Amino acid sequence: MYCNECKRPISRKVYDWSKGKYGRALCREHQPKIAVAGRVWVKPKLEYKITPEAKRLGEILMQRGHHVQFEKWDGHKHIDIAITESKVNIEIDGPQHNLNPKQALSDLKRTYYSFIKGFVTLRIPNCLVSNPRVLEETADFIDEFLQESEGQLEEEDW
Repeated sequence: MYCNECKRPISRKVYDWSKGKYGRALCREHQPKIAVAGRVWVKPKLEYKITPEAKRLGEILMQRGHHVQFEKWDGHKHIDIAITESKVNIEIDGPQHNLNPKQALSDLKRTYYSFIKGFVTLRIPNCLVSNPRVLEETADFIDEFLQESEGQLEEEDW
């Protein structure tokens, strides 16, 4: 049994606790925490559902060999699709992300904080994933983007 985030081994007790509370295997370090009156308490179980659009796109990217993490917590927010090897976050956005100024500003801030951590955020409109006629073409471009990002990261390691 291993933590989904850091891949370190975890005990059966920690595994059972995190699966029950968070729906995934997390070591104690990666379980969300909040501070209350100077003490640290584990947050109650949070239900983050994978949207059909994120699931659809993520499955295609997995078929193409990418390690996809759904609803990954980065310490600040949940990311629809995270591909950490490429340092790319993918957010699938509905119309409210373009029509609501408060939401749009929040998205801009989230993109900035991911960028500070070295991640690029791709914002994909729902219509590119929910429309079967353009889903494959969308996945093709994202696949190219991910491969290019991985290539650039490898060059930096040299």
